[in-house]
Amino acid sequence: MKASRMKASRMEAIVKNIVDTVGGLCLGAVVSVFILTTIVANAGIPTGSMENTIKVGDRVFGNRLAYLISEPKRGDVILFRFPDDKSLLYTKRIIGVPNDVIDIRDGKIYLNNSDTPVYEPYLKEPMIDNPDMHFEVPDNSYFCMGDNRNNSADSRYWNNKFVSIDDIIAKVEVSYFTNPRIIK
Repeated sequence: MKASRMKASRMEAIVKNIVDTVGGLCLGAVVSVFILTTIVANAGIPTGSMENTIKVGDRVFGNRLAYLISEPKRGDVILFRFPDDKSLLYTKRIIGVPNDVIDIRDGKIYLNNSDTPVYEPYLKEPMIDNPDMHFEVPDNSYFCMGDNRNNSADSRYWNNKFVSIDDIIAKVEVSYFTNPRIIK
């Protein structure tokens, strides 16, 4: 009788451990899903359009809460739904904010009719001199370009040239995997 009680007690302890483990794993999964859908965005980088800031094969973490209390700023690197195909996610740098006038000439960017080009220390290399381009950023929209300008399909070439505020998912804060770093 004593042996069967010990056996039952051991069995209860094993079942309790299994239930506790499964419960802990389920709670961890729920918390992870919550964090990834409300606080953090995680994405892979398949192309070299953001080199040298973010390398091919890197992964990035984005802050989904970054723009709840402030507006996206020129220079921010963002994760967003591609304007020409909302099923795709892109990562680019904001160059123009709402109501900016952007002129690209002689391989340089000029904002709001300035005679001085924008200082862009993050560029991989100087932009190849192409025909002049002119853009006027509408309200609630952003003009975005890759840091590797000579190898970037960006606002210059899209059918829908601007990223809507509603399509911005997160401000990219950290890249990790092949080239870990804080994104500025």
